[in-house]
Amino acid sequence: MTDLPDRAARIRRATARLCALLDWVPLHEVSLANGRRADILALRPDGGFVCIEIKSGARDFQVDQKWPDYRDFADTLYFAVDADFPQHLLPDDVGLIVTADGEAALLRDGANHSLSPARRRALTLHFARLAGRRLGVWEDPEGRASRGLKAE
Repeated sequence: MTDLPDRAARIRRATARLCALLDWVPLHEVSLANGRRADILALRPDGGFVCIEIKSGARDFQVDQKWPDYRDFADTLYFAVDADFPQHLLPDDVGLIVTADGEAALLRDGANHSLSPARRRALTLHFARLAGRRLGVWEDPEGRASRGLKAE
């Protein structure tokens, strides 16, 4: 059996590669205003947001029922799973990304839940500031650390 954290990491990497191919800009582990943390929040070229929830196995999906809470912070919600995941467990109105051998394919688009203008503005600012902070830490880890700053 594959170690679940490694499995989730492989799904995440392949999904991030797919985001790049789709011209979506992904950020990993994004804290949301409702206290949840999105596995991947991606910004589309049209300014829309995609939230991608990674599921490493059936048990992960069955015990973690917080995924509907992400709908309020994305125009479209997706699950990203590997090819061994029992896809019949996933709801039909959520998008589906399937990964295998380091690659990913978008098999189904999810239902659109357009964000309100105020939520979109707040989320866009949060996304941009988080991306900037993470870039700053990556470019100058010692300088950021010496001032007590971190990416999030």
